[in-house]
Amino acid sequence: MSELIINALQVQGETSITILQLDGTVDRVTSSQLLDRARQAYEDGARHLLLDLSGVGMLTSSGLIAIQSIFKLFTPESDLELMHHTKEQYKSPYVKLVCPDPKIYYVLNIAGFLQSLLIYSNLQEAINSFSS
Repeated sequence: MSELIINALQVQGETSITILQLDGTVDRVTSSQLLDRARQAYEDGARHLLLDLSGVGMLTSSGLIAIQSIFKLFTPESDLELMHHTKEQYKSPYVKLVCPDPKIYYVLNIAGFLQSLLIYSNLQEAINSFSS
């Protein structure tokens, strides 16, 4: 049976960051749990989200769809339009990932997520990136 534990943290600095630390599997069964938690954070006022995938052992296509939906939720419409109408590569300042596992990184890479999301190997580096 799939299980996903999500711990939410707030980091206050130049930018207020909501961190969702994931532990478990992000698949068809658990992806809605992740999406619901991100939606709740957005409804509560979060505008910068860091998904920490350090504890994720498996990421399926359903998990990728959830991450894409979160990206769209947190990215303003004007940025989404710019992304589609410019030749320059767009990297989201709103949603970033921590992913130290090479297997999960590989899945994100072949799915095309490296084109629009910044992915860091450790949590502190990712947190620091929001203020630079």
